[in-house]
Amino acid sequence: MYLITGVDGKLSGMVVDNVLERVSGDQLILTSPFPDRIPADKAKAWTAAGAVIREANYSDPAQLAEAFAGADAGFMVSAMTVGEVRQQQHRNVVDAFKAAGVGRIVYSSGYGAGEANDEQVVIIDHHATEVYIRESGLQWNVFRDNLYLENYIYAFAQIALEEGRWRTCAGDTPAYLVAKADCAATAAALLLGDGEPNTAYDVTGREAVTVGALCALVAEKAGVELTYDSMPEPDLYAYYDSLYIPRKATGDFSRSPYPWCSEDIVTNEAAIRDGLLDNYSDDVERLIGRPQLTVGDIIDQAAATWVIPAKSDA
Repeated sequence: MYLITGVDGKLSGMVVDNVLERVSGDQLILTSPFPDRIPADKAKAWTAAGAVIREANYSDPAQLAEAFAGADAGFMVSAMTVGEVRQQQHRNVVDAFKAAGVGRIVYSSGYGAGEANDEQVVIIDHHATEVYIRESGLQWNVFRDNLYLENYIYAFAQIALEEGRWRTCAGDTPAYLVAKADCAATAAALLLGDGEPNTAYDVTGREAVTVGALCALVAEKAGVELTYDSMPEPDLYAYYDSLYIPRKATGDFSRSPYPWCSEDIVTNEAAIRDGLLDNYSDDVERLIGRPQLTVGDIIDQAAATWVIPAKSDA
């Protein structure tokens, strides 16, 4: 039996669909902290295929162990709340795997998390989790994905279109940003046993792009002018403050246009600028048997979601 956590989220939902291409639904246990947030069409299709959906909150160890019962291998998607809260939640999940007798874990880590790194706040959490998994006695795989292309051509692009300006601190350094579909396909392959035991895989795109190039592409597709504005980190923090994006993951997100804290966003952009994400890996292609997607493959899907402000006659 295969376990997939966090199936109310996009990545895990895509992992489910990939796994169902190779095994029957009665081999799946799907968990979510909020089962009512799973898209209704997805939940209906998965249960019709024979999958079982269970509630499992990363902050409730007893509930986790009960929900994981019967699984042999499981996919653990990383939690949202950056910092010690997330690290404790991840420890809870690993402990629940052991308590429920799940012998193998696949974890969605971050690019560069094999080494301690305090430049990106998300990598602090990922590295700590990888260490905890390695010390758990479970058989494991981790996939260390680069930043998602979709974050740029959907969320960041939309705010840039609304303001006419793309603000960042990424400079002109390229990065091998990766499509979420490739991450999901890689996760499914590892969950189904295609990887080597106790091995980490780097999940990158196949072309290096700069954030400035993405800004130019969005402007071209949208038929508008966008200014690319790479600035020092303090100025970028001040900008996100003005959008009511909290600096910490435990802050108030009630008025935020993003689910990410600015500490997360800014340190990721700075990591691009500093060349930490400018390394290619062919692990994805070797695991899933096809080349990785590029921004050209998914830009039209993103463009269909953009709301482009009307031009002023003034």
